[in-house]
Formats: sequence, structure tokens, C-alpha cells
Amino acid sequence: MSRASMQTRWNAVVARDSAQDGKFVYAVATTGVYCRPSCPSRHALRANVSFFADPDAAEAAGFRACRRCEPRATVRATDRVIARARAFVESHLDEPHTLADIARAAGMSATHLQRTFKRLVGVSPRHYAAALRAERLKSNLRKGSTVSRATFDAGYGASSRAYDAATEQLGMTPGAYRRGGEGVRIRYMTAATSLGRLLVAATDRGVCAVTFGDDDAALEHALHSEYPLSTRVRVRAGAGNVDLRGWMAEVTAHLEGADTGIEVPIDVSGTAFQRRVWDELKRIPFGETRSYSEVAASIDAPRAVRAVASACARNRVSIIIPCHRVMRETGALGGYRWGVERKEKLLAREHAFAARRVS
Repeated sequence: MSRASMQTRWNAVVARDSAQDGKFVYAVATTGVYCRPSCPSRHALRANVSFFADPDAAEAAGFRACRRCEPRATVRATDRVIARARAFVESHLDEPHTLADIARAAGMSATHLQRTFKRLVGVSPRHYAAALRAERLKSNLRKGSTVSRATFDAGYGASSRAYDAATEQLGMTPGAYRRGGEGVRIRYMTAATSLGRLLVAATDRGVCAVTFGDDDAALEHALHSEYPLSTRVRVRAGAGNVDLRGWMAEVTAHLEGADTGIEVPIDVSGTAFQRRVWDELKRIPFGETRSYSEVAASIDAPRAVRAVASACARNRVSIIIPCHRVMRETGALGGYRWGVERKEKLLAREHAFAARRVS
């Protein structure tokens, strides 16, 4: 095995990258134990670690399977426990329950469940339940249910709780969401950039959309599809709308390569997990990239790689939340809502400007 391959595997072990489970195992000479890459056990010294293609090879070399990560198991004991916990939460959304109730149903202590659930799922049981209720609320509202019926069916004990959730999850009241954004005033501007036409839109709370396209008609159609009954006001040259003009200027300057940072208020809906991912993306320095697994590990959810990718795809404010800085583990660019070519140009520009700054 080449030195580069061993380094890649060691990086996966350090990141506890669950995406690498099943591709290899690693063994620790001082303990005589072999593990899967995502094992939560304390890391051994690199000098004591060796890699094997599979459990058979590790056992042939005299190592025994780790009881904690169960490298031979198709479904691990912890996965089964968390599956029971998730099933309990999903079936009791309309009933009051505590962490202790969930722990009893899962067969694990409350403290251990809280820590393990967050590590494997990405959020705590409480936030998981809140996200499920909010998704159910949105689904019911889209189907045409009245606000009171949708609130009750989603498992909220009081309408005030639904309105609190809507502030975080919908970006507007349940009634406004049900009416396709009716009553919400959205101002927007478009501009020409080196990456095509750019649209920046904002509610009274902050920027709610940053989109790329080939022409203004396509950009306006996308905004209409997102908020069909909102009042959309195009801002053109002239006085007023100083805030929106300033936000457009910041976004434009940044995407053209200016390492100035973007400090603008945003108004985007998202689950607790998605917001954790988005906050982490904003911490990626200008000119640098991260893999999906590195982002997952940095938010203490190393096995939630696919969920991280999904959160990136649901980002509505490109550039402000720099999802273009996340790539696949292999170094491939991966997907990008506005086209891989735009992603490649953005990264190349940022790397070039960062290199000049260092030199």
C-alpha cells in the first residue's frame, strides 16, 4: 500500500468517517483490537496503527474485533438502539414525552442516549422531534389544511408553539406559508457577474435568496415558484433600498474574489441540523475547502455525511453560506445547485486570491 493511501485511511480514522466503513479496518498493536474507521473509541498513536482490507485479514494477523464498533456486524447494536429511539419519537409526536421515556423505549440510559443519538443522527432527540413536527406542519399546510388543523395534526400542543416553530423553520407564520407567502413582501435585485446573472432577494428580516441563472426571467420564475403569492418588488436604479443595494454589493464583491467576508442578515428556513451545517460552512476560510465527512465530523455527527450533503443542497443563499467550498472525499467537486462549472470557477478564483494574499 502506498504512503498516500495509508495517509488517506488515517485521515478517515481521525475524522471517524462512516462513509469509509466496509472499505477497510484498522488495527491497534497495543490493544490487539481492530475497528471500523468510524469507531468512537479514543484514537491510538499513528505508529501503533495498521490497516487491513477487511475483518478476515485483520483476524488472520492475530487481531480481535472491537466490541464497541462491531466491525463485522452489518447492523451494530448502537444502530439498533438509535433506530428504536427514532421510531419512538416518530410515533409519539402528538404525545408529551421526556428523554427518559425515549431512553426506556430504546433500552439505553438517558445520558448515553442523548450523546449517542446526537452523534449518529446529528441532532438531539428533542431537536429531532421538533424537526419532524415542523416537516409535518409544512406538509399539512401545503395540502391545504387549515392552520389550526395542521397545527393539531403535527403534534403541537398549542398554536403558540407552532408559531414559534414557524419562525425558525418556515421563515414566516404558518398562515403565510399556507398561502404561498401571501402577505410577505420580498424585494429583489439582479446584476451581471462573471458567473452569469445574479439575483439577491430579501424580506424585512434579511436576505432570503441568492441565485444564479442565465437570464433574469429564469431567476424571477424561480423566486415566484418559491413564494407564489408573495408581493415581489423589483428594485431598479434610483434612490432608496439602501440595505438591499448594500447586500447585493457585498455578495457581488465576494463572488468576484474579494476576501472581505459577508456580514448580512439572512432569513432562511431550516431544521436544527441544517442550521448547524450552515453555520459550519460559514467557518470554512476563504480559499479553503472541506469534505462532506470533515464537515460532519466538525459538528460531532461523523456518520451524517449524507445529511450534510442534503443540507448543502438546501442552501438558498449561495455565497453567503459558502456550500461551494464542500467537496467529495476523493477531491471531486461534487454537485452544485448552480452548476459544477460555476463551483469550479468560484473555487479557482478564491484559491488564486488566497495564494496572492499569502505571497
